[in-house]
Amino acid sequence: MSTPQPVVHAVDDDPSVLRGLERLLRSAGYTPRVYSSAEAFFAEHDPEVLGCLILDLAMPGCDGMQLQQRLVDSGSVLPVIFLTGRGDVPTTVRAMKNGAVDFHTKPVDDHELLAAVERAIERCRQDQQQRRVRADCVARLAGLTAREREVFQHLLAGMRNKQIAAALGTVEKTVKVHRARIMEKTRASSLAELVQLAERAKSTGKA
Repeated sequence: MSTPQPVVHAVDDDPSVLRGLERLLRSAGYTPRVYSSAEAFFAEHDPEVLGCLILDLAMPGCDGMQLQQRLVDSGSVLPVIFLTGRGDVPTTVRAMKNGAVDFHTKPVDDHELLAAVERAIERCRQDQQQRRVRADCVARLAGLTAREREVFQHLLAGMRNKQIAAALGTVEKTVKVHRARIMEKTRASSLAELVQLAERAKSTGKA
């Protein structure tokens, strides 16, 4: 099965700009999706699809900065490239702090824009991979019982079986059973791997 081409979204209220972007992106081998408003973009956007967003700054209704903020608030990892006719330094700084990959003023050199698109798609690819890893780690930890999670936290703190038994008011043999079940459920082959698993899941707040 062939790998689908990344989708490059473009939102701009100028039809001529959208036509130019669509031709450029298609000639570079991307799948372009163009929209005349933020609302049209959100109506069709699938956050699971690899790609990026080329975004105009000044638009009626929801402008580019507001659209970017909506993406950030929703937890989206879709990278944003701003393409505007009237950018200024404070706006550029604000956009970059909010996660924009690049900020270009019109007219932009085609090669520069395509290079920015490539960087943005690579960032999206890495972010999606990290999300998949975190989701897998969280799923592997979700099967632990309440008692196993207690033992798990003590293991992460570097406590030995005897110390954990004393802390939980049980015997060392029982702790060993819990520890073996933890390793089996999480598919961790060592304590070091268990610690790594916890770190990868931690960013979700569920570890």
